[in-house]
Amino acid sequence: MTDPTRWSAVAQLSALARGELSAGELLAETRAVHDAVNPRINAVVTTDFDRAEQAARASDQRRSAGQPVRPLEGLPVLVKDLEDVAGVRTTYGSLLHADHVPAGDALVVARMRAAGAVIYGKTNTPEWGTGSHTYNRVFGTTTNPYAPTRSVGGSSGGSAAALAAGLSSVADGSDMGGSLRNPAAFCNVVGLRPSIGRVPDWPVGDSWDTLSTCGPMARTVADAVLLLSVLSGADDRAPLAFPDAFPARLPELPGPLRIGWSRTLGGLDIEAGITEVLDGQGRPGLVELGHGVRDVEPDLAEADPAFRTLRGLEFARKFGASLETHRDQLGPELIENTESGLRLTVGEVNQAIDRRQRVYEGMMRLFADLDVLAAPVTTALPFDASTTWPRMINGVPQRDYLDWMRACWRVSLTGFTALSVPCGFTPDGLPVGLQLIAPPRREDLILGLAAQLENRNPVWRQTPEVRTAGTGRSSS
Repeated sequence: MTDPTRWSAVAQLSALARGELSAGELLAETRAVHDAVNPRINAVVTTDFDRAEQAARASDQRRSAGQPVRPLEGLPVLVKDLEDVAGVRTTYGSLLHADHVPAGDALVVARMRAAGAVIYGKTNTPEWGTGSHTYNRVFGTTTNPYAPTRSVGGSSGGSAAALAAGLSSVADGSDMGGSLRNPAAFCNVVGLRPSIGRVPDWPVGDSWDTLSTCGPMARTVADAVLLLSVLSGADDRAPLAFPDAFPARLPELPGPLRIGWSRTLGGLDIEAGITEVLDGQGRPGLVELGHGVRDVEPDLAEADPAFRTLRGLEFARKFGASLETHRDQLGPELIENTESGLRLTVGEVNQAIDRRQRVYEGMMRLFADLDVLAAPVTTALPFDASTTWPRMINGVPQRDYLDWMRACWRVSLTGFTALSVPCGFTPDGLPVGLQLIAPPRREDLILGLAAQLENRNPVWRQTPEVRTAGTGRSSS
């Protein structure tokens, strides 16, 4: 690929190290692509190129002065609009905060900045990250670089679209019900939901939250590992944080893995186009790499009511007061989640905790003779971006906007770590991701396996339509 904005972050860093490219030049290239492409996809909703250019110049001066090179030195980076960036408009996708400009950086932003990232703007997200289709009443809808009339998923949809289009070298995301993995699958990039505690964040409303986590997104697995090494590690304000940062090198697998192949993740309705790509490209790839693969379907039925209850509880706690005072400025999904939480009884919450425990114990039994579970990331392919969520899958009605996201949030409830790695495309050119799932604290297994699959079939190199339609530089 001749265009550096679509190179891997590792390749960009190598070019910077060799002096073939400067941070200022890479930012200028990125800005040119942003100006040409972003009007079509609306991935980037706020920019601050003036300060970014200052940061790029400072990065180039560090290199020329022989100062230590930091892990993300000189890379143009965008931040999800759920994370505070000092002095930059940060709305959380909410009308209530449409003009909010925070005074300080969130922890994940501070860590990227300290690692040398050149932060130049914010990526779109649904209102407070609610749902897996990226639209809100502040900035509108983000669309897919590979199919510009289709959804990017969400809630890290702006980040995923920006990565695919070459607008950010790496990007942060966050995930409660699939907000890292779903948009990664829709946009042909990598999204890792790490173990709870692997990536701490601050400020947060609940330092003991075990459903939501921040994590890395990237075009390649090695880039995701690089960003994970920057975002991870202890912080005194995060009581669940792991003490050590994740190593910055790609994990090496100990040998052939025992892989369970799940077509439906416990009986979900999965669109045929997804199954065809996974069975046609994902499973054969695992076998050719020498891994043992056998059919497995986990029992995750109790995850559905448990997740809905615990999610509702979280929304009630966080947005209950806003519902009373600013209902007219809240979106329907946020209202629905909050009201469902406010109706909960103590008995229902206790029942959800019991169900979650049983689901976790069942997964641990399943993994007694498995290393990794491979499954669909999504139940649906990227859908029409003018709709709010898929109403039908394989002729089966989806009762609300959460139903179609179960392939991700069934896993969220377990506390297991999971990622989406690009697997292939449908005949219509729609991306499909493969979800790799491992027990808590075993990110090494799924990252190592994903890297093998990526090396065998580098699907990420497929140029998005918006980069080949005369609206930006070609990337190959």
